[in-house]
Amino acid sequence: MKKVVLGMCFVLCTFSACQKQQSSTPAATVVSAVKVIQQDLPWNIEYPAQVSGSLEIQIRAQVSGILERRLYNEGEYVTEGTQLFQIDDAEYKVALEKAKGSLAQAQAEERRTYRTFNRMKTLRASNAVSQQDYDNALSAYETAQANVKVAQAAVEGAQINLGYTKVTAPISGIVGQAVPSVGSLISAQGESGYLTNMVQINPLYVKFSMPSSQFNQLAQGFISGQIAFGDMAPGKKEGAQEYRDKDVNDVSIYVEAIMPNGEIYPQRGKIIFFDSSENAQTSSIAMKAEFANPNNSRLLMPGQFVRVHLVGATFKNAILIPSSAVLHTAKELMVYVVDANNAVEARPVQADLQDDMYVVTKGLKAGDIVISEGLSRVRPGQTVQVQLQDFEVPVPQERTAPKADEVKMDQFEQAISDAEAPDAQALPKVAQPAAN
Repeated sequence: MKKVVLGMCFVLCTFSACQKQQSSTPAATVVSAVKVIQQDLPWNIEYPAQVSGSLEIQIRAQVSGILERRLYNEGEYVTEGTQLFQIDDAEYKVALEKAKGSLAQAQAEERRTYRTFNRMKTLRASNAVSQQDYDNALSAYETAQANVKVAQAAVEGAQINLGYTKVTAPISGIVGQAVPSVGSLISAQGESGYLTNMVQINPLYVKFSMPSSQFNQLAQGFISGQIAFGDMAPGKKEGAQEYRDKDVNDVSIYVEAIMPNGEIYPQRGKIIFFDSSENAQTSSIAMKAEFANPNNSRLLMPGQFVRVHLVGATFKNAILIPSSAVLHTAKELMVYVVDANNAVEARPVQADLQDDMYVVTKGLKAGDIVISEGLSRVRPGQTVQVQLQDFEVPVPQERTAPKADEVKMDQFEQAISDAEAPDAQALPKVAQPAAN
């Protein structure tokens, strides 16, 4: 009986020891993880940009005088050749008439010297006059011819100056505020000669900057075949002029402008310029896209800030992971990979951020399992319990601007224009004293 009791005590002690040993073993940390996926991914990076007119010019007076009239409504769209200002032209009309009188005198003198020269020529043939008299007559005639040319140039100059008193629009576009008020004395040589400015809004330019690293990634990716442009095969290149001459719907890569309301501007843009050097302060490349504006709509306005993104560039077979799976260290980007034994491995990667994902160019392959949440709770070599989460590339939401928007914008501008009284200004007419 005593042996039986001792045996039971031994069994109980052994069981208790096993329980203590099991309770001292820590449970594996539960982590969320995803599988690395591989698929084509459109280049969907947006860039801040600013709109500008394709031509932005200053309108300056080319002759001095009193600003007599302003013949346009400030801020309106005018066509090339429309008269904007009238400068007092009285003295320029007088100058023209004076120049015409001088020309008539010179022409009369030319005719007189021509007749004298003709007589001397006949008399010289019969030796009735000396060679000296003949030479003097010839010189007088040639001098008279030169004086006629000088007088003709003076008339043309006076006509040009008179024409400059009518300041016309050199381009079609939006005219800004008038700087001097009607009645001001303006000078062609001074700052008072600045009358207003004009902006051509068809086409429009949208200027933006691309980080140099992304520009190099595009270039190197295209050369290596990792990035494709539309239906262009790697290595097929076009010259800049050939690219500009193509219709924007035919080019393999184009630019979309995202308006402040989040919609896409109806017209596609062509990249017509990128700088030949990097901006050392911002480490970026300046670029410019051209957008048609056939209806001269003001959906986009010069000076306006918008966002742009390239359309047509695609990462081929891109290795993708969520941004939450990446650790930023002082030297590199790092991910935690879970191996077949559920052990954690710290692995450096090379990757570029797009939207809420990283495009991995080195360090991972499709099917690898990476920890996507709770990275601060794990360490390399640690055994974890994995809970796989779904990871899918979101489909970009298509943004479009209804074509009716341009019509509505035109109606809106017309309504404002109709609601405003014409603000063209003119000097009041001074009553002339009645004749006695």
